[in-house]
Amino acid sequence: MIQTDIAIIGAGPVGLFAVFEAGLLKMRCHLIDYLPQIGGQLSEIYPKKPIYDIPGYPSVLAQELIDNLKEQIQPFHPSFTLGERIETLEKRGEADFLLKTNMGTEIEAKAVVIAGGLGCFEPRKPAVEGLDEFENGKGVNYMILEPEHFRNKRMVLAGGGDSALDWTIHLANIAERVTLVHRSESFRGAPDSVNKVMQLAEEGKIDLILNTNLTQVHGNGHLHSVSMQDAKTKEEQTIETDYLIPLFGLSPKLGPIEGWNLNIDKNAIEVNTEDYSTNIQGIWAIGDINTYKNKLKLILCGFHEAALMSHSVYKYINPGVKYTMKYTTVNGIAEF
Repeated sequence: MIQTDIAIIGAGPVGLFAVFEAGLLKMRCHLIDYLPQIGGQLSEIYPKKPIYDIPGYPSVLAQELIDNLKEQIQPFHPSFTLGERIETLEKRGEADFLLKTNMGTEIEAKAVVIAGGLGCFEPRKPAVEGLDEFENGKGVNYMILEPEHFRNKRMVLAGGGDSALDWTIHLANIAERVTLVHRSESFRGAPDSVNKVMQLAEEGKIDLILNTNLTQVHGNGHLHSVSMQDAKTKEEQTIETDYLIPLFGLSPKLGPIEGWNLNIDKNAIEVNTEDYSTNIQGIWAIGDINTYKNKLKLILCGFHEAALMSHSVYKYINPGVKYTMKYTTVNGIAEF
């Protein structure tokens, strides 16, 4: 059981900055994100995209901003659960919440902050017969958390973007055999990565199958083979494998949040702009996932929301305790 003051759902830029603001008020945070790394959209979708509207930075790369935020919150020692999604949220008594993830992790928190950006990023699943049967540890994964888990295993990766290319390159020296299947002859990823994959294939270090679609998976309790069909000749083949990793990108959805009795308007959570609290006492929502009159979906607005939210949470979990705000220029950053 993980115990914390604030459970922050979402480890994007706004969720990370919320750790800083909460840390100034001596509140500990635990962040949960379905993605395998922190950074949200910035790290997953456009890490090298320049951002121009962050105060003090005429231009900053998306991943550089995340790296700086990570460094900024180090004095407050936040903890993380990554690669897992919050499935249930239960309010226990007047104060505490119990959150459970899809992998069984339990988090007990005094307050909950939803900072999930556009929502929970869920994998885009290909139309493959029998795919669901081998999810949840039975051979079909949609992200790679621990590359060493696949050492000396046979793997089939599917996709044509940066993730598929990068993981093919990385796993070529870890897995027993890597097969990359792509439905086209051209790739969407970085040219340098494409060249490296082509070279690995020419050297016989990986198998590269193009113009081919996955059709079916087979196994008995655990995946043992994948069937596929050539898009041009319609010829079918089956490859024995220990793991299948479809990497077709992510799509944002509210996911289980929709069932938590929050007030939702067009896939966003309605909040009170005094402190960005929701209609459920003890739950706040900040960043792109919330909505209110004149809402602007900007990172800097999310930072503002995180600051006001943190002071509201402090009052909520410390009723009757007087707090006088002091500037960091006077007190500095007190590590705990």
